Amino acid sequence: MADTKREIERKFEFTKPKASRRGVPDLTGTAGIAAVLDRGTADLDAVYYDTPDGRLAADGLTLRRRTGGEDEGWHLKLPVSPGVRDEVRAALSDTVPRSLAALVRSRVRDTDLSPQVRLLSSRKIAHLVDADGALLAELSTDTVTAERADTSAGWTEVEVELADGTDPALLDAVEKAFRKAGLKVSDAPSKLARALDETGARPAPRPAPDLDPGTAGAEVLAYLREQRDALVAQDPAVRRDLPDSVHQLRVATRRLRSALRTYAKVLDREVTDPLGEELKWLAGELGVDRDQEVLMERFQSGLDEVPRPLLLGSVRGRLRIWNNARRAGARRRTLAALDSRRHLALLDALDALLADPPLLPGAADPAPKALAKAVLRDHRRLADRIGRALDLDPGHERDLALHEARKAAKRARYAAESATGVLGGPAKRLGKAVKSLQTALGEHQDSVVAREALRQLAVQANGAGESSFTWGLLYGREEALADRLERELPELWAEAGAPSLLSPLKN
Repeated sequence: MADTKREIERKFEFTKPKASRRGVPDLTGTAGIAAVLDRGTADLDAVYYDTPDGRLAADGLTLRRRTGGEDEGWHLKLPVSPGVRDEVRAALSDTVPRSLAALVRSRVRDTDLSPQVRLLSSRKIAHLVDADGALLAELSTDTVTAERADTSAGWTEVEVELADGTDPALLDAVEKAFRKAGLKVSDAPSKLARALDETGARPAPRPAPDLDPGTAGAEVLAYLREQRDALVAQDPAVRRDLPDSVHQLRVATRRLRSALRTYAKVLDREVTDPLGEELKWLAGELGVDRDQEVLMERFQSGLDEVPRPLLLGSVRGRLRIWNNARRAGARRRTLAALDSRRHLALLDALDALLADPPLLPGAADPAPKALAKAVLRDHRRLADRIGRALDLDPGHERDLALHEARKAAKRARYAAESATGVLGGPAKRLGKAVKSLQTALGEHQDSVVAREALRQLAVQANGAGESSFTWGLLYGREEALADRLERELPELWAEAGAPSLLSPLKN
């Protein structure tokens, strides 16, 4: 069984041998540290696992099997932000635990994990405590020997890891005290990174085509690479069921698919369309889980606004039963998709596309002109769809047309956002205006879906002999919301389609 710990730390190294001989300065009196308590020495033996080409190390992940110390076992460290990592732990075993192997699958795929580096550390441990004896941080001084194949290296480093709840400002105060004593923040983000540098095994960069900077091809591929990286990085977050992770993974999937269509003058769609279909499949599988999450939040919020006398029957209990049944199935479907051969093939296909892109002549065009044309094409597509929808009478056909307009708005927004780095303010302003329209269209579609779910809940309540009044009340509110949104759409479209927004992109 794996458990997770948020690790907030800072690593230091001595700037000169003389400073190393003096050792770590006494931190008593620094930022509320009342005492430094000696906790003895531990001998640690850690074997780091990776693919032969160092895929985990290239992305800043470490997977190790460590013996010695109080937390021996398997540790997978996932970067969160500079100096912050999530450490996922599993019990000591001879092989990589399945729970941890799943979290690196989007990077490792079918390649075997094997021992790459061994680190032997003699660790002097001290606890930094406040006036009440509460632990603020752990101070470790490690004498490290790295072994890889026939190569070895050694160094000494100092690490300060905060206890849960300690203000991160403590690390700044410690750093200031250390600088005066001849220590600096380590250039290496982890022991493994330093070991790879010291033994000459730094991971090779991913292959990338040699394109002229400032061309449409270079900019589009940079954007696609960014979204590919997000897709890979969000995979373990979804498996850990972190908040908003499914949504973020779905967004990366949709941005990739939209970009492949938007930049059809840069990349050959005969090659990219099959990839787009696979991205559509993945977004659809993820959507089951995400859509259920959105519905549940919507209904809970709606019930919170209903006066207590109008909550007739066991509405919250029925909602929980309904959500648990649908969410369990949705969760299984999401994980099955991520574990599928189809998903791995999609990731491999994205890597292949980025390494050897099917470039068209338009890829050599100057990026500002090419990207502006692409953004304007997607905006014209949005104009056609929203105009068609607004011309229809309210009802089912209009609901369908507004849903199609929502998809077009999302694509136009993504196009504008993808071009902001090149086109600057004009693309940013257009993306913001289209996002407001997309948000309203999204709320409208969510209301359509919510009404059907509320109807089903009412039927279930009736079948169980419960009152369906409250479900009907929520249904009526959703109808009123949809009606209000439809009245607001013409004004929102007028803003998103304003000539003043588009003209800067045409020049």
